[in-house]
Amino acid sequence: MSGNLLIPKLHHMGIQTRDLDNCLAWYKEFFGCTQAWSLDTFSDLTLSRLPGITRLTEIAVGDVRFHLFERDGHTPELPGGNKTQFQHLCLSTGSPAELGAWRERWLRLYESGRYAFATDEPPTDIVVDADGVHSCYLFDVNGLEFEFTYVPEATA
Repeated sequence: MSGNLLIPKLHHMGIQTRDLDNCLAWYKEFFGCTQAWSLDTFSDLTLSRLPGITRLTEIAVGDVRFHLFERDGHTPELPGGNKTQFQHLCLSTGSPAELGAWRERWLRLYESGRYAFATDEPPTDIVVDADGVHSCYLFDVNGLEFEFTYVPEATA
């Protein structure tokens, strides 16, 4: 295998939440995900890695999959700060208009009052860098950060 190039492909993103029902409903409405499967019994390996796991649900939209799971004893601290962690996940959009639509969808869902958000921080404005790349950052109901970006063909 030493001469072969190894290229990974993203399978799913695991998201630990303190309220699976709230998180699941928000991801379904925000991303348009559908539920693929759900578990409430786990292997010894899963139990050793994620003590207290109670439920796990896979949802998907297109090629994007999320594994949402809940554990007993979840601490109320928000992600973020100056510590080693995944800082954000970036998802690309097909146009600047789509990028704006994602931002507007977040605002609409937040203002609906149907979801409990870990933080009240709104999405950033859409910014455009010197290369014409458009970006906007927002938080899910757990306080996990997503970047949505549009990268013009010339800079891709």
